[in-house]
Amino acid sequence: MKFADFISQDAICAELKATDKEGVIREIVQALLDAGRVESDEFEGVVKAILKREELGSTGIGRGVAVPHTKHPSVDQLVGTVAVSKTGVDFASLDGEPVHLFFLLISPPHRPGDHLRALENISRQLRNDTFCRFLKQAKNPADIQLVLEEADNNQFGS
Repeated sequence: MKFADFISQDAICAELKATDKEGVIREIVQALLDAGRVESDEFEGVVKAILKREELGSTGIGRGVAVPHTKHPSVDQLVGTVAVSKTGVDFASLDGEPVHLFFLLISPPHRPGDHLRALENISRQLRNDTFCRFLKQAKNPADIQLVLEEADNNQFGS
């Protein structure tokens, strides 16, 4: 699975304004809503589902990265996006460091394979320091999209 299969380009956030975990999740889900990928009447339910998943253990996986995700019946296919925080956010990461890169995923409950393949792709790419550095340096959504396309084309050697 490639980023192009699930990242909603219209929802990419190059400069998150939120400064806490719930604020970040709300801002990213709002970007998906604004892009037409989440219905307005499902907004709170999606946010709550992601926060509930966070209660099980932070999706802040370390090295400045978090992958908040959930399964939710309001989507009929896997949707996701990328967000960057220039200042970093305390996300209760495993390494205690602030998070700068967020990959948010929402998938339908009846498609667990897609969910796992997307998480696999994200984690594989995030092991590449060059990929992470380029994402953190991106100045706008178009820059982020270009980095994702380069990753899809194996230009980072991962």
